[in-house]
Amino acid sequence: MEYRKLGQTGIEVSRLCFGSLTIGPLQKNKTLEESRPIIEAALEAGINFFDTADLYNCYPYLRQALEIKKDLVICTKSYDYSAEGVAKSLDRALRELGRDYVDIYMLHEQESRLTFEGHWEAIEYLLKMKEKGVIRAFGISTHRVEGVRDAVDFNEIEVVFPLINLTGIGIEDGSREDMEAAILKAKQAGKGVFGMKPLGGGNLLASKEACFDYILGLETLDAIAFGMQSVDEVRYNAAKINGEPIEAELAKRVAGAKKSLHISDWCEGCGECAAHCSQKALTIIDGKAQVDHSKCLTCCYCAAYCPLFCIKVI
Repeated sequence: MEYRKLGQTGIEVSRLCFGSLTIGPLQKNKTLEESRPIIEAALEAGINFFDTADLYNCYPYLRQALEIKKDLVICTKSYDYSAEGVAKSLDRALRELGRDYVDIYMLHEQESRLTFEGHWEAIEYLLKMKEKGVIRAFGISTHRVEGVRDAVDFNEIEVVFPLINLTGIGIEDGSREDMEAAILKAKQAGKGVFGMKPLGGGNLLASKEACFDYILGLETLDAIAFGMQSVDEVRYNAAKINGEPIEAELAKRVAGAKKSLHISDWCEGCGECAAHCSQKALTIIDGKAQVDHSKCLTCCYCAAYCPLFCIKVI
């Protein structure tokens, strides 16, 4: 496994980051017992970098990882804008992880300098916690080109976690090329940068090989976060990151793993996905898209029409 320094933070991370959302309550909802072999496989593969968030309710999974190997890099995030709110979220992270520090603490889904300024009370609190050694680095996650561009102008922001993939699906305010240019500027400014959604939330699985080739070719990324829900997926992704050949049986199992469409809670029921589903597998019920899995082919065409990137394949 390759390791890189995250910008100027001094934090060294594995090129493959374990995204915990997929195994957690919001998606696969694995039990701690079910998740343990997956986490053990990640550690055996040399992964030392784990991403999570207050929203994901995944701290117990990562506490398991820390009980096996203590010197892991944990990145977490919250939406809090006040000092009081972010203090509670940080305290929860420390308590549930069983640690007295968090490596990277981020503000979740930031949009631009306007949202940075709107969250400044929380940022000031986190910077004080950094001075005390409670967090090692501060950063932001974002689905927007503007969020990455504006982060360049804020010295307080040390790490940026943008959405980037082969087709640019999920980028809210520009193209893949726009995001690449913004990431380059952030990297040149000394920011640590690691990418999310390299497979477009599962929507790009049909072009998985091309997605890997693309994301691994972005030298501006210190690491790439993948959601992984099985031991096979961990081993497959680690081999791809390491440039190793994939065993035929492993590739077959990963390709044949059952996947299904998942609608995130923030769906507003606009109906664009249902209007573009030729299988009539999507309907709007009580203001939210619902999937008839007996009709769904997981072709993912619907995801291209979702303005809020609510549709995932897990």
